[in-house]
Amino acid sequence: MGEKDVVDLLLAQHSLIRDLFDEVEKAPAEARAEAFQRLVRLLAVHETAEEEVVHPYARRKIDGGEGVVDDRLAEENEAKQLLMRMDKAGVEDPQFLTDLAVLRAAVMAHARSEERYEFTQLRAQTSEAERRALAAGVKAAEALAPTHPHAGVESATKNLLVGTPVAMMDRARDVIRQAMGKTG
Repeated sequence: MGEKDVVDLLLAQHSLIRDLFDEVEKAPAEARAEAFQRLVRLLAVHETAEEEVVHPYARRKIDGGEGVVDDRLAEENEAKQLLMRMDKAGVEDPQFLTDLAVLRAAVMAHARSEERYEFTQLRAQTSEAERRALAAGVKAAEALAPTHPHAGVESATKNLLVGTPVAMMDRARDVIRQAMGKTG
């Protein structure tokens, strides 16, 4: 994603997330796990970057920032709880498609709220240079972010304290899962 404006970058990611939900829902059973893991990874990385970079800036910069961000963090935590359960249970779980529909509704409602209450104000109340700097920060945070959801880590401070070791464990787990999938 080459977007230089943080709002454009995040909107493009929201679009990609919508597309991945479609892909997981429509995937044949044998391809669903791989599509779901890409969705899990994108959601985890996207939310971590927002928590570390975008939300702290929005708290200070936009009108009513504290409340706007607190509401988004509560939404993120709810979605992370469900995503963690789904990630652990796997796509073979009989509840998977039902949970996926619930997750999709929650994530899309969250994205609409971000776009309406946070992103609109960020675009209006920040300069182009600030948004470019935030986009660079988001990309850097995503490069080091955990690849699986970790509920209860919805603040920049918590992400910075536990994020790197958790990201390393997640990425190692991803490599092991991939290797086992190729041999199994």
